[in-house]
Amino acid sequence: MRERLTQSDVDKIKAEIEERKLKIRPELIGEVKEARSHGDLSENFEYYAAKKAKNRNESRIRYLENMLKNAIMVSDESADGVIGMNNTVTLYFPEDDMEESYKIVTSIRSNSLKGKISIESPLGKALLGKKEGDTVTVKVNDDYSYDVTIKKIDESTDDAEDEIKSF
Repeated sequence: MRERLTQSDVDKIKAEIEERKLKIRPELIGEVKEARSHGDLSENFEYYAAKKAKNRNESRIRYLENMLKNAIMVSDESADGVIGMNNTVTLYFPEDDMEESYKIVTSIRSNSLKGKISIESPLGKALLGKKEGDTVTVKVNDDYSYDVTIKKIDESTDDAEDEIKSF
């Protein structure tokens, strides 16, 4: 699947790849060498654990590099008063008579438990490009949809705390 990434996402992924290649990889290779020097590998748990950690790091590097290679770039800029990437929106759900706030992010940063929804989720798709005061119908599937009213749009785009998902 081709991920939609902002320039900020790309920068964070490149930084993680660099850290894994230049800092973590040499440490893990050293741990494998150290564990191997302890003798019999057939009963050497430290060797297998070090090898597994090294392989997990290499797998993460390949995953991130592949993600960058196949990414679709999206802008994180939006017009004033219009919902776009990295905006936090406060929504009113009339069905439940409650308000909730969500930050609109790319799919690799989404985390519903932290109030971060993907631009590819039904709610994210429905909200993009809408304005404060609009009532939007969110179509979940062919059988179910619901309405939300946009109460407030916070246009700050601080994404320093956002993390790139692990696999």
